[in-house]
Amino acid sequence: MSEKKKQEIPMPFKFDDFFTTQEQRDDAVKEKIEEIDISLIDNFKNHPFKVLDNDDMKALRESIKTSGILSPVIIRQKEDGRYEMLSGHRRMFACKSLGLDKIKCIIKNLSDDEATIFMVDSNLQREKLLPSEKAFAYKMKYEALKHQRKTPANQHDTEVRQVGAVVRSDDILGEEHGDSGRQVQRYIRLTNLIPKLLKMVDNSELKENPSIALTPAVELSYLKESEQKILAEYIDYNLATPSHSQSIQLRELSQKGLLVEETIDNIMNKEKPNQILQFKIKEDKLYKVLPKNIERDKVEDFVLKACEYYSKHIRQMERDCR
Repeated sequence: MSEKKKQEIPMPFKFDDFFTTQEQRDDAVKEKIEEIDISLIDNFKNHPFKVLDNDDMKALRESIKTSGILSPVIIRQKEDGRYEMLSGHRRMFACKSLGLDKIKCIIKNLSDDEATIFMVDSNLQREKLLPSEKAFAYKMKYEALKHQRKTPANQHDTEVRQVGAVVRSDDILGEEHGDSGRQVQRYIRLTNLIPKLLKMVDNSELKENPSIALTPAVELSYLKESEQKILAEYIDYNLATPSHSQSIQLRELSQKGLLVEETIDNIMNKEKPNQILQFKIKEDKLYKVLPKNIERDKVEDFVLKACEYYSKHIRQMERDCR
């Protein structure tokens, strides 16, 4: 007769519970702060948020020099044993520039999709965001949400919240970050712009030229890459960006396969109702006559003073000839 298999009795406790205190068990669950070598931490792949060495970064460096890292960065460990930054790229940049070797970290155990969502949510809380940052952040989180729910790439993923109520994921994403689902998709469209045109959309937020507003930029995102390059060259040469109505015309012609350099010129050369005539000088011609060491932000002031000086010179010559 074969020996009967012993039946295991489920235990409502762990044997470790006999040898540890409740305080020790609670402490084991808490996230611990560790000092990690900065050389072992990589930036998040395709991190959409810019780290600028500006006045804010200077203030952050001074704060770290005075008080150290007040809020630990958040990282996760990768399969190769290195770490990936989730929240704290600016703090790590400041520490590197100060020559520090280690940084205080909280290590989280997250999947790729969870890490993407956490990284985006952590950074979208910042007050100042450029359109390009928001665009790529929304796209990354949207794709992560779709992947989590196993939604095909060519479909919108949805979530049923109540009986008969189907909610799209872009609406959910927008609710979380103060935008409508439609606005989320408009931002995501910007990721289809070539870098040169996308920089012009950022310029609209930075109050720099040339700049393109969000609404016409969305229309331009439907142009082919080759068409966008021709348009960017036109803007460089003529210092004129398309209005919303012009952008719509460009998109319509692109969809019909009729958008070429000549049609772009024809549309862009139509005077806008509120257009202010500008005096234009090509950069290569201008820089041939400027001092070689002049800084870019001082060019306008230099040209104005040079014109003023030359005007006085002409008037003096006219007086001398009388």
